[in-house]
Amino acid sequence: MEVEKLLESRGGTYGKYTSVSQISQDLKKVIRESPNYSTMPAPLQESLDMIANKISRILNGDPLYEDSWRDISGYATLVLMELEDMEIQSELDAS
Repeated sequence: MEVEKLLESRGGTYGKYTSVSQISQDLKKVIRESPNYSTMPAPLQESLDMIANKISRILNGDPLYEDSWRDISGYATLVLMELEDMEIQSELDAS
């Protein structure tokens, strides 16, 4: 079955799904209990959640798999873009 082949392939790269899930949930718990999390806009929160998932894949699977590191960079870049948009909007609101 196609889905089983995909899952087997992903398991080889990321490790066992239940292990990735546990690491990811543990990281997200720490993130969500941090003082600034509740004050952050949704895009920043979501990026942190996604970065936690990518970190859990690195810690549980192949740490040399470049796409995981690229994905983290991509989510961080999305945050920077959001912050720039917020700054521009703040400047427009002030004028």
